[in-house]
Amino acid sequence: MSGPLAGIRVLELGQLIAAPFATRLMAEFGAEVIKVEPPGEGDPLRKWRKMHEGTSLWWYLQSRNKKSIAVNLKSPEGLAIVKQLAGSADVVVENFRPGGLEKLGLGWDVLSGLNPNLVMVRISGYGQTGPYRDRPGFGAIGESMGGLRFTTGDPSTPPARVGVSIGDTLASLHGVIGALMALLRVKTGQGAGQVIDVSLVESVFNVMESLVPEYDLLGEVRTRTGGALPGITPSNTYPSRDGGFVVVAGNSDPIFRRLMTAIGRPDLAEDPAFRNNEGRSKQAAMLDGVIADWTKGRTVAEALAVLDAAEVPAGRIYSVADIVADPHYNARDMILEADLPGDTKVKMPGIVPKLSETPGSVRWQGPALGAHTDSVLAELGFDEAGIAALREKGAVA
Repeated sequence: MSGPLAGIRVLELGQLIAAPFATRLMAEFGAEVIKVEPPGEGDPLRKWRKMHEGTSLWWYLQSRNKKSIAVNLKSPEGLAIVKQLAGSADVVVENFRPGGLEKLGLGWDVLSGLNPNLVMVRISGYGQTGPYRDRPGFGAIGESMGGLRFTTGDPSTPPARVGVSIGDTLASLHGVIGALMALLRVKTGQGAGQVIDVSLVESVFNVMESLVPEYDLLGEVRTRTGGALPGITPSNTYPSRDGGFVVVAGNSDPIFRRLMTAIGRPDLAEDPAFRNNEGRSKQAAMLDGVIADWTKGRTVAEALAVLDAAEVPAGRIYSVADIVADPHYNARDMILEADLPGDTKVKMPGIVPKLSETPGSVRWQGPALGAHTDSVLAELGFDEAGIAALREKGAVA
């Protein structure tokens, strides 16, 4: 096993999106991730969205490089196995509702007592404290309460959602960042392990830019603005002659001048009123109209050719078909071919970020439920008879 996290053992006590996405990133960069699943159906994500031979395509991606063990956490023997694994782990990642692990006897006090250097990432809707801690919270709630949905969509329509589970993903990324900071502290001898308390709501709120000071100082409530970036002008989505759209970000001072010159409006390029963003934002609607009038007379390809030549940041809005066919994605190894059961080949997303010396890798796709139960138990010291006895007791499957 290679990668910058080689030698790091991660125990995943999670399901669906937030915790599993965090551990997927760790597994891609060399960590040994042992995913604990309930016997029977396993992680519900195995049956979400589109299937291949009865298993979710999302599962194959989300759980690549992980080891799956099927353990009954309601069994004393199953709990003992998890405690033993936590005792040798560097990181535990979980997304139970606060108090859920404590009810099982696997709370922080227990696990840190077994392993003082353990780092525990706890992802929940509202965090481990506060008046809302006991409420159930999914990514959609985090996106809503974190302020994202209030600012997403056209102002004439109800708030929209992003087309992916962005709230869960943001929480996952914060969890990974926290885990790596805490691991650094442990591995450099600066201190013992600690809890990383990640809230879905707070993870979304953390990327909401200057939302709060604008409200507090100026009374500004940022709301839905469609494709525009409020207060940063011009930056919007503009229609083309062939029914497509062109995204243009001409909001720095020199780029704005190049943009106006490229679309035949040198008068606006040299107008002192538009010399900086503050002046441009006062007349954002007018400038958007000027750009839209120009793009409407051209196809997406024609508009992009002009804007690229003028070194103005611009692009088309990609569908997944555009992504898979794009030469830049492929040149960057962002589209990888994977093997699925039944000798089936399928394209999967590549790995982010790109590390020059210790890059991440895909060693296998999401495993069958309990595929690694026996090998992990053998590493813990159980022989064949001991494993068979655990199965008879319903502790593992």
